Amino acid sequence: MTTPAIRLLLADVDGTLVTSDKKLTDRSAAAVRKLRDAGILFAITSGRPPRGMAMLIEPLDIQTPLAAFNGGLLVDRDMSVVEQRVLAEDLVRPVAKLLASFSLDTWVYRGADWYVPDPAGSHVAREAWTVQFDPKVCRSLDGLTGGVAKLVGVSDDLDAVARASAAAHDQFGDHVTAARSQPYYLDITHPDANKGAVARYLSARYDIPREQIATIGDMPNDVLMFAHSGLSIAMGNASPEVQRSARRITTSNDDEGFASAVERFILR
Repeated sequence: MTTPAIRLLLADVDGTLVTSDKKLTDRSAAAVRKLRDAGILFAITSGRPPRGMAMLIEPLDIQTPLAAFNGGLLVDRDMSVVEQRVLAEDLVRPVAKLLASFSLDTWVYRGADWYVPDPAGSHVAREAWTVQFDPKVCRSLDGLTGGVAKLVGVSDDLDAVARASAAAHDQFGDHVTAARSQPYYLDITHPDANKGAVARYLSARYDIPREQIATIGDMPNDVLMFAHSGLSIAMGNASPEVQRSARRITTSNDDEGFASAVERFILR
């Protein structure tokens, strides 16, 4: 049986499209140009806010909507909102309380703003460098519970992050999506704000069946989109759990894994 030709590639950003130093390599940019020349659409999705994805638009000439906050906010290349899915306001404080019970710091993403309890806290400086803007400081959630696109629990206690993820599933069930975007980040979003929903949205928007969609990523939250594509590719730097969920495995993001996957599995 002939494998359907791929018509769209949906890629994660951190740990996939860019290196550990958050750089877009020349070879990766060239691979995206080759996709375009072959008539294959290219889209990106990330836990980043829209402003944190903007630097990729021009070098990759992205024409599809950017799926920020793991799909919680979709914007066009001019940053105009296409669709938005925010957390139910009455869930924001209970979710933050659960994260605190595991000693995780809680970051809030609301509109164009990012709020942290401590500007010197774990991973804040690194995240600000990655997304290229600084957070605002909030000591409480007063006035911040409406319109929240994403809450992030942050800790270098990776076991605590994993346990908080399981607890969020147990406590909130289908009312949220809880998935790790990095080993030290637990993203909490609207139940329909996940990368699987992004793949479904793009499939419907461009009338492309799932069998003709490829997805590539490295973290547990990327597994949600693997299930809605005909070709799923895990990065070499992904965990064994993530790799087992994909149909193909490429090299790491620091060894041109994205470009290699495009060349070997999509443009072959």
